[in-house]
Amino acid sequence: MMRRLALGALLACACMGAQAHRFHAGITDISFNPGTGSIEVVHTYMAHDIEALLANLYQRQFDLSDPQDEAVLRKYVDKQFYLLAADKSRLPLRWVGVSTNVESVVIYQEIEKTPLASAVRVHDEVLSDFLPDQVNTVNVNHGGKIGTLTFDRSKTEQQLP
Repeated sequence: MMRRLALGALLACACMGAQAHRFHAGITDISFNPGTGSIEVVHTYMAHDIEALLANLYQRQFDLSDPQDEAVLRKYVDKQFYLLAADKSRLPLRWVGVSTNVESVVIYQEIEKTPLASAVRVHDEVLSDFLPDQVNTVNVNHGGKIGTLTFDRSKTEQQLP
C-alpha cells in the first residue's frame, strides 16, 4: 500500500512538471531613461521556448554566449519586434546584449537619444510565429504611469498607450 501511495505521488508530481510549461509567454518593458535620453527595451522569454525556436529554424543547438549564435537571435528579434514612429518608419533599435540562465533569456535594446513620445506603435511577433499560443505582454512606462498591451498571433501591432 505504501509503495502504491509513493508511486501515485511520484506520478502526480511528474504530471505537474509536464504541465508546468503549458503556456508560452514573454514580457517586454519599454521605458525612457532620462539619464541617457534613450528609450530602453527589455524582453524576457522562457529559455526553453527560445532554444526550441532556434533549433527548429536552424536544426542545431545554440549557445547564446557565442557571439555568432547571439547574432542569429538578434536577427530574429529585429525582424519580429520593432517600434514605429508617427510616419510609420521603424525607429532604430540598437541591440545592447542578451543574458541567459536555465529559466529565461533577457534581451536588451535601446533607441539612443530619442524620447518615448517618438514611438507611437509597437509590433511584437516574437515567438508567436512559432508557438500558436504565445502571448507577449508589453509594459510601457511613461514617467511612472504604466500602460500594458497584449499581443498574440492574431494581434501583432498596436498603438502605444
